[in-house]
Amino acid sequence: MAQDLAQLAKERGIRYFMISYTDLFGSQRAKLVPAAAIGDMQKDGAGFAGFATWLDMTPAHPDLFGMPDPNSVIQLPWKRDVAWVAADCVMEDKHVAQAPRVVLKNQVKQAEDLGLHVKTGVECEFFLISPDGTAISDTSDNATKPCYDQQALMRRYDVIAEICDSMLDLGWGPYQNDHEDANGQFEMNWNFDDALVTADRHSFFKFMARSIAEKHGLRATFMPKPFPTLTGNGCHAHISVWDKDGKTNAFFDPTDEMGLSQQGYYFLGGIMKHAEALAAITNPTVNSYKRINAPRTTSGATWSPNSVTWTGNNRTHMVRVPGKGRFELRLPDGAANPYLLQAVIIAAGLDGIRSKALPGKRLDIDMYQHGHTVKDAPRLPLNLLDAIRAFDKDTSLKSALGEEFAAAYIKLKTDNWNSFASHFTEWEREMTLDC
Repeated sequence: MAQDLAQLAKERGIRYFMISYTDLFGSQRAKLVPAAAIGDMQKDGAGFAGFATWLDMTPAHPDLFGMPDPNSVIQLPWKRDVAWVAADCVMEDKHVAQAPRVVLKNQVKQAEDLGLHVKTGVECEFFLISPDGTAISDTSDNATKPCYDQQALMRRYDVIAEICDSMLDLGWGPYQNDHEDANGQFEMNWNFDDALVTADRHSFFKFMARSIAEKHGLRATFMPKPFPTLTGNGCHAHISVWDKDGKTNAFFDPTDEMGLSQQGYYFLGGIMKHAEALAAITNPTVNSYKRINAPRTTSGATWSPNSVTWTGNNRTHMVRVPGKGRFELRLPDGAANPYLLQAVIIAAGLDGIRSKALPGKRLDIDMYQHGHTVKDAPRLPLNLLDAIRAFDKDTSLKSALGEEFAAAYIKLKTDNWNSFASHFTEWEREMTLDC
């Protein structure tokens, strides 16, 4: 039986609920609902105009209702009289097929139909910057190799500790926080869980990090490449697949050199097979391709892939196998939609299982030093338009994710690219004014 949100409000002293959904561009949309009205909202949903957000709708569409999922309720640790609750989008009594959380839930169901249970974790990287977004917030954070810099980490202790304390309070099992490879950049890790739980937490984490940063007069950005000479924001995903009860790791084979079962290799094969199309979702912005196709940064490495390769415990490839029974996809960046990220991983992996796709030869070289010697590995897209076109051509992946979703995503992302392409830049003025 679903949890009664009105009763929960009485028990926990909640005055307001934020009924929240994430649109196709990853923007979080919410209605702030007083606890006195949450009973009706739990039954009927909170009303939105879909056209007013990044969904492929017109002003003539009927009301879109955000139906709160009571299993996703998170009481804000920094404002305890408010609770956030993820919502599923419904229109005329039907789930909206293009809505990201609906797309993910459909993929979770597809996995369940195969007797599988996907568990994932994400590594969220972000910068703490000035409120106007022009510079990192700590002018003393200027080391050439700033990764794990304990002085810089402690100068931002108040922000990082408050975010981590919040995760501890929520029971997420956070286990480490560090200063990352770029000046002003941080990463925070919490325990892996079911794909939907991870997506909800990922969505909330971005909201929480931004909110707490603002409390301290700073700004948190997950932009893939906010500064041209610094390492970009990744969002590495760790993936394992379990049996239907979630107790036995179906990816694990103790007799295999990499610790992966045949099913695990097939799932990995699906990721490799669809990688170029995958990028349209794992790397969803114009700026994303300044991260995965970046020149060497001031620290000496981009820490991001540009080719479709896999390996063992080696961070220079698109996929690495850091431990038995799981693998890490290093392609996604900080702009990735939390729900679509999980959905496309599952869709590609399940297609790999169904088609018995093989991942190809494992490469154990340093791709940053010797990647030029690999002649048969596909390159990842050079820009968002190439990624959109690759996704549009990948009929099996589009079908797996849902044709309505795919059409809406391609349309809006193409419009986004066209908007960028029509924008005049200072580079154009500098390079072609006198041509």
